[in-house]
Amino acid sequence: MFFALGDSVMKGVVAKPTNICEGTTKYIISDEGFANLIKGTDDKPVRNLARMGNTVQRGVANLDRYLKEINEGDTVVLEFGGNDCNFDWKAVSAAPEEQHLPSVSLKDFRDLYKRLIEHIRSIGARPVLLSLPVLLPQRFFDFVSRGLNRENILKWLGGDVNTISNWHEQYNQEVFKLGTELNVPVIDISTVFLDRRSLGDCYCIDGMHPNEKGHAIIAEAVMASGVLTDKA
Repeated sequence: MFFALGDSVMKGVVAKPTNICEGTTKYIISDEGFANLIKGTDDKPVRNLARMGNTVQRGVANLDRYLKEINEGDTVVLEFGGNDCNFDWKAVSAAPEEQHLPSVSLKDFRDLYKRLIEHIRSIGARPVLLSLPVLLPQRFFDFVSRGLNRENILKWLGGDVNTISNWHEQYNQEVFKLGTELNVPVIDISTVFLDRRSLGDCYCIDGMHPNEKGHAIIAEAVMASGVLTDKA
């Protein structure tokens, strides 16, 4: 059996503009999310345990519930980091001179992810890591600063919106480091996005969630990696 465990990207969530009023957005679970497009050995479907807003901290906290479904010999594809590295932008907007911490620190992200991987292995299941889709910094900044003080947020970022994607990339690098250290396969979806000339066409209005086109690219990369057809 194949399991997907992670956040809203893994869940297949996409952001759609609404007609309620200008600038409003709703999040929906798309039938074209990449976990619905990939198949494992013998075309077995992937059981998606991902949740919107999930962090690796929440993943560890809910581990007992997950392990009730995951068994020896199962493959578990993990994707965390996007929410872990995020900030409380309302708080940043209100007090740009103060220190603001991410949802999960980089050190805790690494330590908790390692613990999650080790627990999955301890029951005889096979962990596989998914790298993070890249962030579109300007689009993301425009989205999270809506209704807030853009100047204050930009000031806290040091005057450069690329600070956001640089920070995000640090968490992505930890995923690759963990893969090397723990000998866990890592499916690189970051590069397949960076290879796109029209990267913006693959993302939703928020600059962080891939759209259906982006999910198709992820699914193709996952299947091309062969990790879901290899024996544990």
